[in-house]
Amino acid sequence: MNNVVAFDVSMGKSTMVVYDHNQHCRFEGEMEHTVTGFMWLKEKLDNLKEQSGRTPEIVFEATGVYSQGLERFLKEECYPYKRLNPLQAKLQMASMRRNKTDISDAHELAKSHFKVDREETYVQEAYFEQMRALGRYYDDVEKEIQQYSNRLHAFLQLSFPALEKVFSKRSVLFLNVIQLYPHPDCLKGQSKEVITKHIKQATYKHLSIHKAEEKTMELLIAAEDTYPAIKQDDVRCLHLKEDAARIVELRQKKNEIIKQMVALSKERMDFQVLVSFPGIGVPTAVRLIAELGDIRRFKNPKQVNAYAGIDIQRYQSGKLQYQDRINKRGNRRLRKILYFMVMSMISLRQRTKNTIVDYYDHLKKQPQRKPHKVAVIACVNKFLKVAFHLIQHRVLFDYEAAQTSS
Repeated sequence: MNNVVAFDVSMGKSTMVVYDHNQHCRFEGEMEHTVTGFMWLKEKLDNLKEQSGRTPEIVFEATGVYSQGLERFLKEECYPYKRLNPLQAKLQMASMRRNKTDISDAHELAKSHFKVDREETYVQEAYFEQMRALGRYYDDVEKEIQQYSNRLHAFLQLSFPALEKVFSKRSVLFLNVIQLYPHPDCLKGQSKEVITKHIKQATYKHLSIHKAEEKTMELLIAAEDTYPAIKQDDVRCLHLKEDAARIVELRQKKNEIIKQMVALSKERMDFQVLVSFPGIGVPTAVRLIAELGDIRRFKNPKQVNAYAGIDIQRYQSGKLQYQDRINKRGNRRLRKILYFMVMSMISLRQRTKNTIVDYYDHLKKQPQRKPHKVAVIACVNKFLKVAFHLIQHRVLFDYEAAQTSS
């Protein structure tokens, strides 16, 4: 084997060791993640390449944001590398007795490289990195919306709980009405005409006068019968208005993120294949790409399943055998998107033809019918197989062709 360069990456620096082909350590030290540090590293790697006539084997464990500077350097300098996920590294370097230090981790990583056949890390296009970043930003915004929604619900139960019965909690109208009337007493002295006008202006959709008047009457009746736990001048009424405004702002941000992702993706074959499936909308398609990345880096659908964490985990010892279940060691965000995608496909069964839904129905009708969640995960498995094939061959989904081939 060639020279092995192993890094144990931490915040702002890496511990580095170099082993020759005889498995002898030739260098150990630290490298700062600075321009000077990476210039020194380039010189070191170039010297190793010149001395042996071969590019050194480079290996390191992914450590979130801390290892991305090193990875960018290796990509830009066109050095192939092996990036291990933490679980891989832990399993491959397991030993009976082991001291845990940065330098010992780097040595163990280098020594294990002579025993384990590691594949070179697939370098994806910058497009997939941008999509991943946007997808994670979308998830962060969604979490923030959930946090504000929980707090808004709590405050609303103190000031004006009946509002949740008058308006749909997911509507923009509901959030805008909260900003106008966070407390029943805010409606006092307001004429029906003014309230109706405010309700019409509080939604992006075209709301008829008749419907707005109906909502006005419901709102006034609810306000008359509500007994709030706090007064109109309570500071929590102000917080309620601010939370509602923040949720509206965050929802707009989610839409902007999706538009950015679509602008990056609309000309790409991956995107066009995914949206050709009945039941996959534009937001789902771009979020799938964000989490799945370049599907071409996988050799077969089984690897895609393992990445998503839906490969089967089986446990049997002697007469003891547990029921098979999915591994769940993969990408949980991707798994969640895929699950709800199949649920969406099933809900649209009356309006579309889809082999994934046909497969779900088959699993539910066979003599030993599968439970709902088991059938849905089986459909996720089928979808990944079909999507892997179509994207690899640059072919759009076609129900008739899929029926013939199956």
